Amino acid sequence: MPAPTHSPVTAMLSTPSRPRVAVIGGGPAGLMAAEVLAAGGAEVELFDAMPSLGRKFLLAGVGGMNITHAEPKNTFIPRYGTRAHEIGALLAEFDADALRAWIRGLGIDTFVGSSGRVFPIDMKAAPLLRAWLRRLREAGVLLHTRSRWLGWSADGQLRLRTAAGEQTLRVDACVLALGGGSWARLGSDGAWVPLLEAPGIRVAPLVPSNCGFEVAGWSSLFADKFAGAPVKPVAIRLGDHAPRQGEFVITAQGVEGSLIYALSAAIREQITREGRALLHLDLLPNRSREQVLAALSKPRGSRSMARHLAGIGIDGVRAGLLRELTDAATFQDLPRLGAAIKALPLELLRPRPLDEAISSAGGVPFEALDEQLMLRQLPGVFCAGEMLDWEAPTGGYLLTACFASGRAAGLGALAWLKARATP
Repeated sequence: MPAPTHSPVTAMLSTPSRPRVAVIGGGPAGLMAAEVLAAGGAEVELFDAMPSLGRKFLLAGVGGMNITHAEPKNTFIPRYGTRAHEIGALLAEFDADALRAWIRGLGIDTFVGSSGRVFPIDMKAAPLLRAWLRRLREAGVLLHTRSRWLGWSADGQLRLRTAAGEQTLRVDACVLALGGGSWARLGSDGAWVPLLEAPGIRVAPLVPSNCGFEVAGWSSLFADKFAGAPVKPVAIRLGDHAPRQGEFVITAQGVEGSLIYALSAAIREQITREGRALLHLDLLPNRSREQVLAALSKPRGSRSMARHLAGIGIDGVRAGLLRELTDAATFQDLPRLGAAIKALPLELLRPRPLDEAISSAGGVPFEALDEQLMLRQLPGVFCAGEMLDWEAPTGGYLLTACFASGRAAGLGALAWLKARATP
């Protein structure tokens, strides 16, 4: 496929009746593209660099395979932030309900948990993946592992490094579903970025999303005692954003967990702009500031301040945070102490490394693609999944968009091939 000097697939339509299409990447987006292409009559070969397919998908299922979310669309779509419009268009064709129906077609039922998250009935990813791979093989899709994409040869063929050495492959179209830049050991290593930049595709830098963040440094006493401890319930306010309630976890370097992940894009952007992000923690989110101050002001008699605070719910890691992030004088001034309990400042300096993140932002911008997810500069080359420039919080949103974009890229490739084959 593409050499830097010309478009990859332009002169390659060798078998109009049954075009040959390569899918690069064996995660949910690539597998979905392969299924759609095979159902549309294409001869499909899928290649993945890892020894087995769907490795990150399987890891995501450890502890419970959260496949999508059951919340209404008017809440669901905005989860995609600045890319809500583009992802919303994909989900208009394949939404959470369609995904659940598709899973049911594999013989696996789903259920909605108390939080609205949707899970396979057995909570596991492996049975779903096994059933899916079996269906793909039955549809004639050829699945190749240990086959890393190396870009394109000078005459526009795909270059692949396999166990048998480097090979080239002439195809009529291809779908790239190479993942983002997190969890390199599972295959999402971002090695594809320079391969697309070589023929002139602008790729937004891959950055951590759904990630932990570092503080300037906990005291050794606090870190030793509370690293790994969950803080819940707690509310977090970041700048002008509305407070969000949930939980997070103390780490040796800072903080992580679902509430931090939900705010990770905004935290990362503030750090980029200002060199830091300042959060305010509400340690007692179910009490007003007035109620907290009233409780603090009750006579404590011979009780220590620690026991007095424990009586209103400030104990364990909450008490540790309050001590860690305030000075001694605050504990002598009850109004200041009450204000700190309701708005405890926590400064974050940097995200944890990309390879530790659950997902990544950055990648191929939608502006580089047409409405069928084909690269405008490289006709016949389609992109899908996390390698596109979007992000979303955990909760099933990431997987839903990966499935939907894989389907859209597969359909887009079929439509493009049909148009080229029509006299």
